[in-house]
Amino acid sequence: MKLTMKLFSGWFTKIGLSKRQWFVLATVVLTVILILTQVVPSDYRYACVLALSFFTFVLTAVCLHEDVKGIEWITLLILPTLYSAAVALFYFLLPVRWLTRIPIALLYAFGFYALLLTENIYNVAANRTIALLRAAHSVGFLLSFVTYFLFVQTIFAFRFGPFPNIIGIGILSFILIFQSLWAMELEEKVSGRLVSTTIALTAVMIQLTWILSFWPVPRMMAALFIASVFYSLVGMAQQYLVEKMYKKTVIEFFLVCIIICAIFLATTRWRGI
Repeated sequence: MKLTMKLFSGWFTKIGLSKRQWFVLATVVLTVILILTQVVPSDYRYACVLALSFFTFVLTAVCLHEDVKGIEWITLLILPTLYSAAVALFYFLLPVRWLTRIPIALLYAFGFYALLLTENIYNVAANRTIALLRAAHSVGFLLSFVTYFLFVQTIFAFRFGPFPNIIGIGILSFILIFQSLWAMELEEKVSGRLVSTTIALTAVMIQLTWILSFWPVPRMMAALFIASVFYSLVGMAQQYLVEKMYKKTVIEFFLVCIIICAIFLATTRWRGI
């Protein structure tokens, strides 16, 4: 892959576009593909989602090819790829009309461009100190939460059952938790503390998914509750890794969980869905 990116790099240099211009070009191309997933026959939609994910991975690698090495080929590229897949799959759950397609496509484009800027900051910050890193952490964490929520909502919408739910959400949780925590260290070599924390939080998300697969609550509320727990646990874990776990931080993240939990219990239908 590294050799391929070098070949692409030489070709891009000849074209003469700046990195920001390549970010815009990649965003436009992927947004067009996203819209096309909604106008093709339904039998080809999931193939289009795979195509969108593939092109997202390739174009993100192309845009960020400078100084990318080692595990960064995964950690820098996985969130944009999952973000595109999550939005495309969630797209299918929306009403089939342009009144919803166009705003979602525009929000996707805005989010993806912000994500490219964020991953570029991570790429640069892995080699030297950069002032925008704190802002990148906030944007990256927010888009990780959005991606996680959209994916969980889609998984629940398929009504697979408890075992497929915990497998799908378990894999998704591990990937996004690992990526979110790695973004705090930005090291080429993954630390044991990062791996152990990722495994522990993934286990919590799997157990929660198992419980909610039987809980009589609307699917969207279940997805929102799981995503909120993801937000709180991963947010605290990030501060733990950088040794900034203050009492105020813990209270803020727990308040989010308490509020969502109250709404979750209020919407529970104890007589069944």
